[in-house]
Amino acid sequence: MQATDPEPIAPEGDVETSGSPRWILWLVLLLVAAGIAAAAITRGGAGAGDSASGYASTFGGPFTLTASDGSAVTDKTLAGKPYAIFFGFTRCPDVCPTSLARMARLRKQLGPDGMKFAIVFVSVDPGHDKPADLGNYVALFGTPILGLTGTDAQLEKIKKGYGVYSAKVPQPGGDYTIDHTAAIYLMTARGEFSGIIDTQESDATAIEKLKRLIA
Repeated sequence: MQATDPEPIAPEGDVETSGSPRWILWLVLLLVAAGIAAAAITRGGAGAGDSASGYASTFGGPFTLTASDGSAVTDKTLAGKPYAIFFGFTRCPDVCPTSLARMARLRKQLGPDGMKFAIVFVSVDPGHDKPADLGNYVALFGTPILGLTGTDAQLEKIKKGYGVYSAKVPQPGGDYTIDHTAAIYLMTARGEFSGIIDTQESDATAIEKLKRLIA
């Protein structure tokens, strides 16, 4: 069975945009996501369950990034504990802080079980977000969050593995903002894809997904 790299997706149109017409980008990404879902079912001519399992095991993949304390973090570092991983940037005006605050809130609602999964925030803006900046940023949310960044090449690799879209959008004065996938990816303790939490679903639905993740 041949595994293929996931394409950039934004499940259920869940993407933060700063300059592009949202409905056009949503439509394109929805079509891509639909194609990936179909491939997960039919890939390799195996049964649907086998294909889906194969897709889950190849999603994500190996990576090496840098934590806020300067230490190297790899996919092996995260192994052994479920985690929720989100891609964004510290200067993000709304979706990033809202999503991270939401994850902190959901963790609290789970009580003691809330610490059974890790929260990981990967910056797609290495030009502005240095390791120390990420450490200061994630500390604002009142719960342990692992902030990661890396070189352009390292970030391109993990973005490809997780099917994450991001693109700089030039702003007046020479600055830029970033359009990026806004879904939160849920990964099992074995590093396999479990599902997503998007910005449009209820907290009750998100809690149920987290309960299944840590069960």
